[in-house]
Amino acid sequence: MCGIIGILAKGQANQALYDGLTVLQHRGQDAAGILTSDGGRIYLRKDNGLVRDVFLQRHMLGLKGNTGIGHVRYPTAGCDSPAEAQPFYVNSPFGLALAHNGNLTNAEQLKDELFREDLRHINTDSDSEILLNVFAHELQAVAKLRLTPEQLFRAVAAVHRRVKGAYAVTALIAGFGILAFRDPYGIRPLVYGRRETDQGPEHMFASESVALDVSGYELVRDVGPGEAICIDLNGEVHARQCADNPLNAPCIFEYVYLARPDSIIDGIAVHKTRLRMGERLAHKIKREWPDHDIEVVIPIPDTSRTAALQMSHELNIKYREGFIKNRYIGRTFIMPGHAERKKSVRQKLNAIDLEFRDKNVLLVDDSIVRGTTSRQIIQMAREAGARKVYFASAAPPVRYPNVYGIDMPSAQELVANGRSVDEVAREIGADRLIYQDLPDLIEAAREGNPKISRFDASCFDGVYVTGDVSRDYLDRIESIRCDAAKTRRQGAMTNEVAYAEVLTFPR
Repeated sequence: MCGIIGILAKGQANQALYDGLTVLQHRGQDAAGILTSDGGRIYLRKDNGLVRDVFLQRHMLGLKGNTGIGHVRYPTAGCDSPAEAQPFYVNSPFGLALAHNGNLTNAEQLKDELFREDLRHINTDSDSEILLNVFAHELQAVAKLRLTPEQLFRAVAAVHRRVKGAYAVTALIAGFGILAFRDPYGIRPLVYGRRETDQGPEHMFASESVALDVSGYELVRDVGPGEAICIDLNGEVHARQCADNPLNAPCIFEYVYLARPDSIIDGIAVHKTRLRMGERLAHKIKREWPDHDIEVVIPIPDTSRTAALQMSHELNIKYREGFIKNRYIGRTFIMPGHAERKKSVRQKLNAIDLEFRDKNVLLVDDSIVRGTTSRQIIQMAREAGARKVYFASAAPPVRYPNVYGIDMPSAQELVANGRSVDEVAREIGADRLIYQDLPDLIEAAREGNPKISRFDASCFDGVYVTGDVSRDYLDRIESIRCDAAKTRRQGAMTNEVAYAEVLTFPR
């Protein structure tokens, strides 16, 4: 997952872009970038690191113009280098920049086509650079000197025909304006907002509605699956369905973990969805374990708090905060390697002994992926004096890799892959484990927007909505995403950095 943003304002756009990326930081803590335009020149700042570290005052002063796009990155299949920070830019046609959230499942094929047929060079391992060059090539094929919305829509339609996988995009076209579009399945989120000023309306696109809220934009609607919306420098809004057979199938893991609870995505309030997840999981406990001896419900902060609170209410069991979180440690799910994740759990959480001592506790988390974090947290609860430690997952068992922009590890590193619920409980050290049922999770989300007939739940059921994910592709992704491969890449990057320092700063 990544966070993207695009703004067409009446005044300088840099501060609103910065503020929006700051509240989207949970979607990516690896790198950040902002690109702006004053109608003529392009200004770009991007680097590895958090938003607050990448953009210093001197950088912000250099980001001039009333239009801009931004990105926060969390690395997926192999993207670790600062060179892969977004947005990406090409100077032809017009001066074109792109920020992308998602993952292309036919990236290797496209890269080969770009070289052999389109005569374009790809300089990084990022599929976002591939997507930009595909779009640039298709726009070059239809555009005239005076660019029109119709030409943009024809180029997006051509992108839909060539590109497979998940992609939510904000783009900037120098001298024209901004563009946003979504893949024909709407897998990754993208919302559109507007605010009125004395100078006229301003427009904003973002991965989540919370980014609109922080800058005073009103949520207008979602960008539809397969749809493109462009806004020219005069503030005129143009929208077009560019896919032949769009199907709204958003990723359900957005509501489980990825999105902030104060966001609304595809018409569904994330907070209310998590409340319903807790309610349904409590009903499962009542149904399957009516004689339970749970004495206290304790969430694993932060994402599971909403579900845990509703479970406590439904079960009529007291709710307590048993872990104190260090907010200066990143989200362990998106940390790049096993050793770093393991180290960060102890740094991130500390148990309050009084809430655990001599009690049968039910720990609630949003999901269980590798099981490493769950195992350590259960051990912390036991060390704090818990008599019994039960564990509830607000999501079903994660048994399959996600190929649409979430860096879930290879199948062999997923603790639930090939294991029964009891076997997973033993693996993480829980006295009992309760998983959410997939139909209950789907209904918890669908209740917020009954118009959505399908969700991508591939990490739970192994059904990939785009229909093009083969066993060979999964094997290739596994070879890139496994922790061993990440460790090798990190070592190689360390050597490269050390070598560059020797060349730059000779002694």
